[in-house]
Amino acid sequence: MDPFFAQQLDLTRRQFFGSTGLRLGGTALSMLLGSRLARAAGEPERMQPPLPGLPHFAPKAKSLIYLHMNGGPAQIDLWDYKPQLAEYFDKDLPDSVRKGQRITTMTSGQKRLPVAPSMFKFTQHGQCGTWVSELLPHTAKHVDDIAVVKTVHTNAINHDPACTFVMTGTEVPGKASLGSWLAYGLGAESNDLPAFVVLTPTWKSKSAAQALFTRMWSSGFLSTKYTGVALRSVGDPVLYIQNPPGVDGKSRREMLDTLAQLNHKTFDRFGDPEIQTRINQYEMAFRMQTSVPDLVDLSHETPATLEAYGPDATKPGTFAASALLARRLVERGVRAVQILHRGWDQHGTLPRDLRLQCEDVDQPIGALLADLKQRGMLDSTLVVWGGEFGRTVYSQGKLTTTDYGRDHHPRNFCMWMAGGGIKGGQVYGETDDFSYNVVDKPAHINDLNATLLHCLGIDHERFTFKFQGLDQRLTGVEPSQVIRDLLV
Repeated sequence: MDPFFAQQLDLTRRQFFGSTGLRLGGTALSMLLGSRLARAAGEPERMQPPLPGLPHFAPKAKSLIYLHMNGGPAQIDLWDYKPQLAEYFDKDLPDSVRKGQRITTMTSGQKRLPVAPSMFKFTQHGQCGTWVSELLPHTAKHVDDIAVVKTVHTNAINHDPACTFVMTGTEVPGKASLGSWLAYGLGAESNDLPAFVVLTPTWKSKSAAQALFTRMWSSGFLSTKYTGVALRSVGDPVLYIQNPPGVDGKSRREMLDTLAQLNHKTFDRFGDPEIQTRINQYEMAFRMQTSVPDLVDLSHETPATLEAYGPDATKPGTFAASALLARRLVERGVRAVQILHRGWDQHGTLPRDLRLQCEDVDQPIGALLADLKQRGMLDSTLVVWGGEFGRTVYSQGKLTTTDYGRDHHPRNFCMWMAGGGIKGGQVYGETDDFSYNVVDKPAHINDLNATLLHCLGIDHERFTFKFQGLDQRLTGVEPSQVIRDLLV
């Protein structure tokens, strides 16, 4: 017998009511009061309600679109303009800059660490005058709405732990991801779509891409109902979204109602919370049979909108299509949308591959920001862009005037935020002349996550979940702080 079930059956009456009775009663009371208040206000009862007491204060943003460039974009070639590096071309990185800091085994065996200035031109944009690479002309049009953080840093130097860190606040697998935390704490306004949706578009880079791990959208120690729902890029967005031949909607409804009755009886007997998760997920799956086909039907989008997102907007699985879906998802009440775009790990042939990656994402990102703003949604939607770390100023492998590669660099890299609660038109922090060390206003990944939660009305220090004897937090156990300068 399953140890959990055995333990439940062995409970005495006194143990059962002492350990669960009051808590179940309190939960039932809070749910009942919440339902009555919702009905009194004339609002439909929410399938995915927020936790009692959340948000902690009035939020600026009600939803999140997180654009993760998996592999580590080169900050020197995109956002961290260092014109003085031209005079250091092919010279060794000074020891006074490296300071004996750890580098990966992919370059630690090189006889030299030759400085590779960016071969791309930078120009100033917007009223704020932010310097942006020529590779991002569409995103550059929106710098007055964007806060670029140049001094993000992380603990990890390799992809898997760094990706785990940026999405869960720790390198240790098994923790809840950012989107899962938001689904758990804030729920969703939609009753027909999940609170947390993940998109994994295709990419143009010719180099091999890093694998994506489900822990980046996993619920970890939270209930599995908060795990991100990954929409497929090929075929039906969700497997088995269509009823099989011979089964109509009425029959499906009757089957699910009967199954729910059986599951409720099982829950009453064993008290396993995962049974409740299963009941809720079956119901959500049934509702998604209608909501998902409507979501991906772009026939009602105007030609101007489709043109703005670019020629790939109507090709399922592309970044352009994913960006447009992200807008449609938050428009329908989804709390968190995560787009993970692979192919940014450019250890070699960076000029070729970085250009291809930017061709994938630049126009759709510019269109997404413009689309949200035009619809009056940018003020209530927080958009975040970044990777798991940056790239080194020195070249990995052979350096020429037209070709170079860059290794991993966790000491400083660039991310940006726009929309709900963020003061645009600014560049936060500064790095040294080699974009190798932070010299002013460091921003740890968990500081950024604390700021993100703040925009959504959450105090990161009070947002906890008891697990393994600790009050677990997205921002970890070490001190983190909200970056107030980024806020409106």
